[in-house]
Amino acid sequence: MSTNGPITRDHIEERFRSIQNEIEGVESEARSFTAIAVAAVAVTVVVIVFALGSRRGRKRRTVVEIRRV
Repeated sequence: MSTNGPITRDHIEERFRSIQNEIEGVESEARSFTAIAVAAVAVTVVVIVFALGSRRGRKRRTVVEIRRV
């Protein structure tokens, strides 16, 4: 944006609006990425906890044998 005349208040406001629109676009992209990352981490933690819990359950499981004499 080049002007031959003096810079007016309208020029400055227009430039600030364009910068603000760019920032809002980047912000919305970052929020969506963050939401996806948080969901992926939560799913991973749940799967790991489930796997460790079922393993622990197999280790502590009591086996009872009944024999007839």
